[in-house]
Amino acid sequence: MDGAAIIDQLMTTETRTDPYPLYAKARALGPVVPAGDDFYVVSGYAAVNKVLRTPAFGVATAEMMSGLAPEFAAHSSLALFGRSILQRNAPDQPRVRSLIASVFTPRRVAALRPAVEAAVGRLLDEMAEQGADGSPVDFMDAFAFRLPVGVICELLGVPEQDRYRFRGLASDLTVALEVTQGLDELGEADRAADELSRYFTELAAERLARPQDDLVSDLARIAADGDGRLSAQELLANLVLLLVAGFETTTNLLGNGLALLFRHPGAAAGLRSGAVTPAGFTDEVLRFDSPVQATSRVALDEGLSVEGLPVPPGGVLTLLIGAANHDPARYERPEVFDPTRTDSQPLSFGGGQHFCLGSQLARLEGEVAVPALLDRFPRLAPGGVPTRRDRLVLRGFETLPVTVR
Repeated sequence: MDGAAIIDQLMTTETRTDPYPLYAKARALGPVVPAGDDFYVVSGYAAVNKVLRTPAFGVATAEMMSGLAPEFAAHSSLALFGRSILQRNAPDQPRVRSLIASVFTPRRVAALRPAVEAAVGRLLDEMAEQGADGSPVDFMDAFAFRLPVGVICELLGVPEQDRYRFRGLASDLTVALEVTQGLDELGEADRAADELSRYFTELAAERLARPQDDLVSDLARIAADGDGRLSAQELLANLVLLLVAGFETTTNLLGNGLALLFRHPGAAAGLRSGAVTPAGFTDEVLRFDSPVQATSRVALDEGLSVEGLPVPPGGVLTLLIGAANHDPARYERPEVFDPTRTDSQPLSFGGGQHFCLGSQLARLEGEVAVPALLDRFPRLAPGGVPTRRDRLVLRGFETLPVTVR
């Protein structure tokens, strides 16, 4: 097996269901290996960490991709992400990121704890009512989606009556982020991008006319100033990104975490007794079954190398975050789920200039939600066969039925 074979196997549904055996094979080849002309697979923790934190390894921008595949620009989903901070390099990325970062300061995130606790309580009440007769409740739909989407929509200023529609749209749109998808499979993603763009165009116009204390109002005003800090296209792209990224990762964190609790009842007992801290449990879920499994970078400068392997300008690196988080060179017994680890620094939120802005908020939601869930439902148990989404980059469940009585 070589690097190209690793990429080929990542394309299969069977591998995406459980990619970890393949990750072990990738690491056995070396922390970074060629996978074709100017194409590389990076699976070692130190190597992935270095690439994420080196500014000379940037993201592939829309302009780069259009040069390689002219049909790229015809897909509104790809164009939308291409105008967001997710797929921009300096100077555009830090310029726009700094405008958004003011919302996600540690102080402001910490101040959200009472609101998150209240939202968790309401959702648990609804789960209790829904499952009072012993019938299964889909945890993903009833809780894991609704908690983070409610929080990010509150920050953005999205009206409550509009929020539930976003799960399907986000699911369709994020197909555009999957490294295993072909451009001819983006029809639903393009339609979702168009609908979300229309929605935020209207909401931004409404907030510009009648401002409120929310992020859409603040960013719409900056874009309307026309001083070069934020264009109208950047406004829409980053509002959509904030919405989608604001709940996709946390939804998967909550679902993956609950599934691990069912598989490891000792961890649930530890959380209930205090032997396992909510922060330690969250870190281990992020490490053991990361909601984000892969990302990519491109070499922007001359003279770059990773673990001694030269990478020419334009060289593309697929970073297997899920593999890096299981690297035995970094973690003792990496295939063991151990929420009492004290040295865990998972790469699940990225690193460097593209480190996830909402990481602290996702951690807060996980650390509040999981203990409250276990406390409210002492007999919480699987209620049926869960289904996983057929994805690699964003790993999570489509359904996760539970019983709460």
